[in-house]
Amino acid sequence: MAEKRNDASERLRRYLSRLSEAVEEIDVAAAFARLQGGAILIDIRETGELGSGTAEPARLISRGMLELEIGSRVPDRQTPLILMCAGGDRSRLSAASLAELGYESVASLVGGFEAWRAAGGAVRQTDSGQAIESDRYLRHFAMPEVGRDGQAKLARTHVLLVGAGGLGSPVALYLAAAGVGHLTLVDGDRVERSNLQRQILHSDYLVGHFKTESAAQRLHALNPEVRISTLQVRIDTDNVADILRPADIVVDGSDNFPTRYTLNAACQALAKPLVYGAVLRFQGQVALFEPGQGACYRCLFPEPPLAEDSPSCAEAGVLGVMPGVIGCLQATEVLKRILGLGQGLQSQLLHFDALSMRFRTTRLVPDPECPDCGPHRPG
Repeated sequence: MAEKRNDASERLRRYLSRLSEAVEEIDVAAAFARLQGGAILIDIRETGELGSGTAEPARLISRGMLELEIGSRVPDRQTPLILMCAGGDRSRLSAASLAELGYESVASLVGGFEAWRAAGGAVRQTDSGQAIESDRYLRHFAMPEVGRDGQAKLARTHVLLVGAGGLGSPVALYLAAAGVGHLTLVDGDRVERSNLQRQILHSDYLVGHFKTESAAQRLHALNPEVRISTLQVRIDTDNVADILRPADIVVDGSDNFPTRYTLNAACQALAKPLVYGAVLRFQGQVALFEPGQGACYRCLFPEPPLAEDSPSCAEAGVLGVMPGVIGCLQATEVLKRILGLGQGLQSQLLHFDALSMRFRTTRLVPDPECPDCGPHRPG
């Protein structure tokens, strides 16, 4: 048995020796120079090896996913590539593999990450501790706009969701599925059977339980790697600042004007982006309110409408799928905001009419006298 192991080791040594002749190997100094000239450094170590960080300019594509992901991450096969592993062996094997795929200039970094760090190369910390799973997020990794770096951004983000009902259900489900690292759910209500026509987070057997408890159970089953915090309270002026302060982004899934105004004022004061949504019957609205970047919720609705002009869902009803449509749009705005993608709905109100199947967008104008975002707001 020992002889067989020795033979196998010798064959591997000879194979790596032949690869050294066929694959270009460069040291850290040469890698620095090539990076200045437009080369791309790719760290091919597995997630569990990234505890000490990676090279600052490196893109993360694990060795097991390299051939699958390289085409979407680096579509131009003339782009110079430098592969880095822990010590240099896997990067040589991988360089040969990419050459067979048609990449014209692939070099292996001698000594790998350890040599990079020893030479004083810039290092950034990674999110390996967040357990970013290769299989769960494969469709994200395949998108150049997201990839592993974008997935790491999602894992670092804390989203606060006010309301675990109709709007909160699709928002929470899709943010958890997408791998947002920390979700805090705020809702003081219990599950009622009349909720189940639209509040898809909850199940019939949990009627009577707190919505936050029901939601946390469902979300943990969907993605156990996401941290779920729950607060069984109602937002008010006394607690709102303490509740919002730890979050990066706030999502309004509430169903009443006092909560919306309270959230808006606090988000403006604490400089927290607020993703707003509302539904009634066959219609819904979505907006993104960015502090310091245009209008806020109170600019849109300076005063609460009269009760007869704005009946609640309990009074007027709502088509069951409407919160799903609007909540998915809210979740989309959150993910775009985290990833820095596309154009957000800052100072815009997106309106959806299900009966005509039409969307329209209204430009919102900041109110210079707005008590929440204007120059004369309370300090």
